[in-house]
Amino acid sequence: MNKILQDLINIEEVVSFIYNIIIGMKKEEEYNKVVEEVVKQLAENYLYIKLEKYKWKVREVKILGVVIGLNRIKIEKEKVQRVLN
Repeated sequence: MNKILQDLINIEEVVSFIYNIIIGMKKEEEYNKVVEEVVKQLAENYLYIKLEKYKWKVREVKILGVVIGLNRIKIEKEKVQRVLN
């Protein structure tokens, strides 16, 4: 996935991790353009996604016990409580 999206990962706010693609943009117009380019590059490489399975334009994303937000990254509260107890 990183090889397919290499030009976007190096320039835009795009991160890929296994089957997840996270696109972080501050302006909606830029976000829409980058999403369009990601979908285009996947299709060019014969990779297709079910658009309805993805979450779009969210403020936070939880992945592997980490919450990634607009201006911060934090660990889920449950994970912190397990360590403290």
